[in-house]
Amino acid sequence: MSAAVQCPSVDDVVVVSDGSTDNTAASAESAGARVIVLSPNRGKGGAMSVGFLDTEAEVVLFLDADLVGLTPAHIIAMLKPILNGEVASTLGVFGSGRLMTDLAQKIAPFLSGQRGITREVLKGAPDFASIGWGVEIALTRYLRDSQINVRIVELQDVTQVMKEEKLGFLRGFASRLKMYRQIFGALTAKKRW
Repeated sequence: MSAAVQCPSVDDVVVVSDGSTDNTAASAESAGARVIVLSPNRGKGGAMSVGFLDTEAEVVLFLDADLVGLTPAHIIAMLKPILNGEVASTLGVFGSGRLMTDLAQKIAPFLSGQRGITREVLKGAPDFASIGWGVEIALTRYLRDSQINVRIVELQDVTQVMKEEKLGFLRGFASRLKMYRQIFGALTAKKRW
């Protein structure tokens, strides 16, 4: 979040602490972000929806909170093609970060939580507040069906903290299984949110 606060291209940084029990909210506030605390937890789609509705920014950049190595230059790289009117959306994928996170994003880049998108395009998206970790699938599907060009931006030397590292192996693995269930549910759903 400090990279976003420090980035000259960013006017408003909103951090949604979704039922978090760590120091996410305090850390974000001390970095200079506006913080929204949700309780109980609404899931990733719910948190993203709340953050989007709380800003009036013409370009919205969604970033996962557990990124390591993110700099203002990465943020500018994701925003510049949108601000220049070249595309309406960007997708950030890791490169040269860590083997496991790089590999995951090479296999399934559409699951990346790092996305830039114009407010106009996002306003037309179906409500994704209730689909949890399936939100990236829903956004990818919406952009594809709407024939919105998406530019992939490689985020060199960026990675993220894995669930097993944050929560311990057993709780992290259980959280990962829950995430995969929600992603699979979004992939196989007939409903288009």
